[in-house]
Amino acid sequence: MAIVKISQILEGKCTEQKVTVRGWVYRKREGKALIFLVIRDSTGVIQSTIKKDSSCWNDAQKLTIESSLVLTGTAREDTRAPGGFEIGAETIEIVGLAENFPISKDKSEEFIRDMRHLWLRSRKMNLVMKVRAEVLEAAREYFKKQNYTEVSPPMFISAAVEGGSTLFGLKYFEQELYLTQSSQLYLEILMYSLENVYCIAPSFRAEKSRTIRHLTEYWHMEGEWAFADMNDLMTFEEGLMTHICQTVAAKCEKEFKELGADIEKVKAVKTPFPRITYKEAIERLKPKNPALDWGSDLGYEDEKVLAEDFGKPFFVYDYPTAIKAFYCKTYKDHPEVAMSVDMMVPRIGEISTGGAREDNKDLLIQRMKEQGLNPEDYEWYLDLRRYGTVPHVGFGMGLERLLVWMLDLENIIDAIPFPRTTRRFYP
Repeated sequence: MAIVKISQILEGKCTEQKVTVRGWVYRKREGKALIFLVIRDSTGVIQSTIKKDSSCWNDAQKLTIESSLVLTGTAREDTRAPGGFEIGAETIEIVGLAENFPISKDKSEEFIRDMRHLWLRSRKMNLVMKVRAEVLEAAREYFKKQNYTEVSPPMFISAAVEGGSTLFGLKYFEQELYLTQSSQLYLEILMYSLENVYCIAPSFRAEKSRTIRHLTEYWHMEGEWAFADMNDLMTFEEGLMTHICQTVAAKCEKEFKELGADIEKVKAVKTPFPRITYKEAIERLKPKNPALDWGSDLGYEDEKVLAEDFGKPFFVYDYPTAIKAFYCKTYKDHPEVAMSVDMMVPRIGEISTGGAREDNKDLLIQRMKEQGLNPEDYEWYLDLRRYGTVPHVGFGMGLERLLVWMLDLENIIDAIPFPRTTRRFYP
């Protein structure tokens, strides 16, 4: 008698064998002569039947939803059972008898979100977290194959990366510090030693937006590398995106199917991606949004319209300098244009942003002053340009936005285990 995972039974590896599974009661239906249990573990769910004349009938009657148990019985194929297999129970050991479980089908979305610590046990969240893990593994695999070194930047910072309006301030002993908006500036430090660097870490934005794509704490896949240009950047990003999509689609077909997600759009991701300039984007959008002109920031609705036109990942590049951050490099002959690029996907819009970094100290100081920043707060960042500056590029891709697109999730809060929004910070 072997202790097995439910997935082994569902794969037909234990048919007509006596097995022991350990898990939790996911569903229960009781009749006069039969009790049907649906048991879950980390790998799947399976039905177990208990007959009234069974020695474990009384224990089965006691079981409540989310009770933990050890169940032994014979695994058999049954086309009527969910998944095509079931266990004929012979013995049940109740490990932890659960109180009345508060989550049920009739509960509201708001209630379920309040019960996040329990909702993470749901089949949906189990599957999403597995795909999330595979996305992270695939991303790291690609970075490593391209000879990038993973680094660990700080979460506490002393100066803004993306502008002061979205900073989270905190008291750090007798000083005021902030939660990082992006690890970019610190990756640039490490780039001068390691050349090609990346991190996968949380970023924090005090944005009051309530959309399906905004979180105040989200996970960022960020990379920076030396001696590179805009073409290198877009080529790397589309390679990363394609590798993630192809790898995850190959490994997670079962998860996509159970979630009802369209795996074909993920499988269809291949290089090269379409590339259009910001100017071309404005021209495409103008008939639908006459208020848009050169210099307008593309809003969520604008990005969605563009993305629906393409129906797949694509790039928009060469944005107006005025709407981009101080560190963005500009074209020598056209300083009004920043070497900046966004990757966009259908329904979500922008999922990554990046570009060439300004490597000229004097121009960088000028940009800081234009944006009302004090260069003295960035002395260490300016030092990078004083001592052996090089042309370099980088980007940041939002993990949760990527998952929303890949898995057709209704809201970004389902793409992260513990969502932090303007209203949610519990548990």
